Amino acid sequence: MEDNPKKGLELPSNRHGNLKSASSDQNFLEILHNIKASKSPTVINYGASWCEVCSQILPAFRRLSNDFPKLSFVYADIDECPETTRHIRYTPTFQFYRDGERVDEMFGAGEERLHDRLWLHS
Repeated sequence: MEDNPKKGLELPSNRHGNLKSASSDQNFLEILHNIKASKSPTVINYGASWCEVCSQILPAFRRLSNDFPKLSFVYADIDECPETTRHIRYTPTFQFYRDGERVDEMFGAGEERLHDRLWLHS
């Protein structure tokens, strides 16, 4: 039995099951491996619990996961995944993957901007 329960962001279930939260560096590495192996279009939201802007865009990120069922949505908290997110310099950062490769990046929030990028990559 584990003494250290799995953290990760508590995400409500969504209609398509395409929303995940990385709970540790190891878990995030597994998610990244699956993105590359499956080559499915994916958006990763890098955020932090202490980041006010991240907290403001997160409900929209959750809602948008229901509007774009062909995309995979991943949330990675930079404090819970410190090794695998050490390259992130600004929160929130959104990275977009297609065919296993990163093809785009967006810094900052803005639901309309995010929606437009998701539409572009879906």
